Amino acid sequence: MENIRIAIIGAGAMGGAVARGLVKAGYDPGLITVANPHEDKLAPLAEAGVRVTTDNAEALRDASLVIFAVKPWILPSVAATLREHINPEKQEICAIVAGVPATDLAAMFGNPPALSIAMPNTAVALRESMTFIVEVNGQAPLATELFGLLGKAMVIGEKLLPAATALASCGIAYAMRYVRAASEGGVQLGFRASEAQTIVAETLRGAAALLSQPGAHAEAEIDKVTTPGGLTIRGLNAMEKAGFTPAVIAGLTECVK
Repeated sequence: MENIRIAIIGAGAMGGAVARGLVKAGYDPGLITVANPHEDKLAPLAEAGVRVTTDNAEALRDASLVIFAVKPWILPSVAATLREHINPEKQEICAIVAGVPATDLAAMFGNPPALSIAMPNTAVALRESMTFIVEVNGQAPLATELFGLLGKAMVIGEKLLPAATALASCGIAYAMRYVRAASEGGVQLGFRASEAQTIVAETLRGAAALLSQPGAHAEAEIDKVTTPGGLTIRGLNAMEKAGFTPAVIAGLTECVK
C-alpha cells in the first residue's frame, strides 16, 4: 500500500485505533488524514505525525481509501454531507459500522463499485486485530490489505457478520472476562493480583501462538497436557461441571440475537 493516501472519518475509539495501528505498522503517517469535529481527539494523532482536520471534506481530498469510523446512527448524515465529495471511480470506501445492512450502506454512498464493511476489534491499535471484511460491491482490495497490516483480515459473507462480531469484536470482552476470573483464581491460590494477571496473559499469548501453527487444533493441544488421572483434566472437568462451555456458547448466541 505504498503511497496510498488514507482518510479516516472519525477519531473515536476505532478510528483513532486504526490510525495508531497503521503508524505502528510503519505506514507513513503523512499519508493518513483523520477528520473529527473535536480537536482534543485529534491532538494525540497529530503528535504521531498523522494529518488531522476538523473538515471531513478536506480529509477526502486525494485519498484512495476512505474509512468511515462513526456511530451507526451518525453515518447516514455524514454520508449525505460527503457524498458529493467522493469520487467512486477513484476512491474505495470502507465503513466500520455494526447493524447497517449492506444494501442501506450502498444506498448512502450512491452504490459505488468498491465498497466494504469492516469489523475489527480494539486490538487493531496493537496490530493484533481479527478483522472481518464484507465486500458490498465487488472486491475491496485496499481495505483488505490495510486491515491485513493490523492483524488478520478475513473476507466473509454479510450473513456471517453478526457471528463474527460476537466471536471477535465482542469476543475481546469475553476473553478479558476469562482473564479477570483466572486472575481472581490466581489470587486465591496465593499470587498477587498483578502477578496473576501477568501469568494469565502470558499463558493466553502462548495458547494463541500454538493455535497459529499450521494445522493446529484446540482439542489436540488440550490432549497434549491432559494426562490420564492428571491435574489438568480434573480442572477441565470441574469447569465443565460448572457450565463453562455452555456458558460461552450461550453468551455468543445471546450476543448475535
